[in-house]
Amino acid sequence: MPIFEYVCKSCNHPFEALVYGDQTAECPKCHGSKLTQQLSVFAMSAKGSSASSTPAGCGACGDPRGPGSCSLPDMD
Repeated sequence: MPIFEYVCKSCNHPFEALVYGDQTAECPKCHGSKLTQQLSVFAMSAKGSSASSTPAGCGACGDPRGPGSCSLPDMD
């Protein structure tokens, strides 16, 4: 079952939704159907002591600097 991340174009509410088959997602706040699908970043669990301690990318924007990176200034 894929979990997708969306932002509603009507109320700007970010949310995740399980989407089965031909179903379409709906905003849980305003029930709008005009949505923007966001880049989803997945996490992996590593067994053993060789696991890296680097953070996963930001769940909202995919920035490799980690969660909350959307609000950080660019490092250009």
